[in-house]
Amino acid sequence: MQKLFNVMTVASFAMSGALVVGGVIAYIRIPSMANKYISEIKLELTEMLTQMIPVEIDGALPELPTSTGPAIPFAR
Repeated sequence: MQKLFNVMTVASFAMSGALVVGGVIAYIRIPSMANKYISEIKLELTEMLTQMIPVEIDGALPELPTSTGPAIPFAR
């Protein structure tokens, strides 16, 4: 029975150690991974918007007038 408890203790220690090591690695690496993915998303959005914006602006702007009227007089 003592051997079983010793094996369970060693297994528990190994699992706890693995969890701590995994947590430390995740804590160290997650910010750099998040920054990498955020920069990739920004790049994709920038490319997509630069392709979309000229089409939307051309469709939303009215035609410029070819002639104008007289100046508006100021009241004195």
